[in-house]
This record gives sequence, C-alpha cells and structure tokens, in this order.
Amino acid sequence: MSVELRHANRSDADFLLELLTDEETRPFLGGRTGETLEAVLADVDRSEREPETFGWLVAEVAGERVGCAAYEVVNERNGIVEGRRLAVHPRFRGRRLGDEIARRFQQLVLGELGFHRLEIQVYGFNERAIAHAERVGYVREGIKRKAYARFGEWQDAVLFSMLQEELPDSSP
Repeated sequence: MSVELRHANRSDADFLLELLTDEETRPFLGGRTGETLEAVLADVDRSEREPETFGWLVAEVAGERVGCAAYEVVNERNGIVEGRRLAVHPRFRGRRLGDEIARRFQQLVLGELGFHRLEIQVYGFNERAIAHAERVGYVREGIKRKAYARFGEWQDAVLFSMLQEELPDSSP
C-alpha cells in the first residue's frame, strides 16, 4: 500500500476536522489542534502560504484520504522541525498506515525538504504512539516531565527525534 502526502487545501477541511475531533483520536493529539472549521481553515491557509515553515499534509492511498501529518519549523537556523498531528482516519486503522505515513513524512521533511532534525513529542500515557515512534525509527531522547495539562492532570511528554543522516535509504 503506497501512501502519498500532499499539502492540504480548503477542500480537505471537513475531512481534517472530522479526523481531529474523532473521539478516538482527539485525546492523543496536542493542544494546538484546531477544533473548529475556522481553525482548520486558518491552518490550511497558513500551510498554503508558508510551506517552507509550516505544512499540513493529507495522506492518501490510491487517491483516498486516509490520514494527516503536520510540521512546523521550530529553529530555522539549525534546520529543526517539529512533527505534529499524525493521525489515521478510524476507517483505516489497524492496517499499519500510521507507520507508512510516518515513514513518508520523515522522507519528505528530512529528505526532500532537507531539514536536519525532526522532533516529535508523545504523551507519556500513549503507549501505542510510543511503540509506533520507536518502530518507525525515531530515537527516544527523554521525558519532559509534567509538561502539559491534559484531562485535569499534568502529563509527561516523551521526546523523540530523527536526524537527516538517520533517514533510511528509500531507494530499492
């Protein structure tokens, strides 16, 4: 199954909103996730205006939308990007599409866009996402203790990264 990533456009807004507000997805996404159509459209517009520093991507398989991922440059001078919002639509879960989206995302950010370092943060309670991050090649760097208020409690964040030179060779 070949995953393709493309920049989101306004016609994707309803799909993205549905994905981000899904009751099985929402608890695991960070607080910067838009929960209204207006917020989603604002981020899509920003992605179209500023693709060199911010990108919201739609993942497709055979032309059908299956998920999303996003990136934002957090340190331009040193080529550091933070990955965000990796999510698979509920209709497509259980097929390891998240792994394929993550690998394609890494190739795009580190390979094609040429950034030096890709960082992600995962809530400490999200054991499936932690296992996923390790499975797709991210290196665990540490814990950001009680970093985020979530569900009425302070939550840890597990920090991961991948460097450009760690990107697996995608050629056959």
